[in-house]
Amino acid sequence: MKSLLSTVLVSFVLLSCNNNTSTKKSSTNEVEKTSVEVIQEKNTSSVDIKPVSHASFVLKSTEHQFFVDPVNAEAFAQFSNPDYILITDIHGDHFNPKSLENLKGNANIIAPQAVYDLMPADLKTRTKVLTNGDTLSLSSSTQIEAIPMYNTTKGRLDKHPKGRGNGYVLSVNDYKIYISGDTEDIKEMRALKNIDLALICMNLPYTMDLNQAADAVLEFKPKKVMPYHYRGRKKGETYYEDVEEFKSIVTKKDNSIEVELLDWYAI
Repeated sequence: MKSLLSTVLVSFVLLSCNNNTSTKKSSTNEVEKTSVEVIQEKNTSSVDIKPVSHASFVLKSTEHQFFVDPVNAEAFAQFSNPDYILITDIHGDHFNPKSLENLKGNANIIAPQAVYDLMPADLKTRTKVLTNGDTLSLSSSTQIEAIPMYNTTKGRLDKHPKGRGNGYVLSVNDYKIYISGDTEDIKEMRALKNIDLALICMNLPYTMDLNQAADAVLEFKPKKVMPYHYRGRKKGETYYEDVEEFKSIVTKKDNSIEVELLDWYAI
């Protein structure tokens, strides 16, 4: 009888332990599942890029729509009104006051001081000036930082002097988008961290060639890169940087970087 009682007690203890273990495992699994779901939700934050032409595009997040360097109002008429307009530099392929005035809506404009100085009074009232290194919170989930963009090669230095124009890093729910503007492979670009999507210019004699662009991308390692602004001039003739070659260089040396090629010259 004593032996039988001991056996029953042992069985009960084992059963209780198993139930506790099962409960703990179930609880742990729920925690792990929740953690994974949160991480996946965070990592799937994204934006939609719609090329318009050359340096001009529409960037749409879950919260805001941005027009970037919109120099042709008619080409943007197909899109809904923007929440913000980003201007990178003073040149005509980035800044056109008449186009800005003809865009639908009354969106806030973010621009460097040099652009602001060239604006008519009505546009100035809608414009927030950012200089290199400035940051601005657009909402609880969206922030923007102005990044330097400039030339470093002798013979190109006057095209984009340091401090005049802005590149931008836009953070949307921790998803980071880098817009290079007109620049060469500067140290500030190479020092970027945790960029999810990079839009990288490449065109001579104004910015950099595809090899410079690829070398910089391989250093700061964005998760995805889109070449844009790749029409230039050589010997008085229009040419286009070989973006397929750019893609080949980057992916052969680091296949963790996705290169997406879009048509930036449909119009």
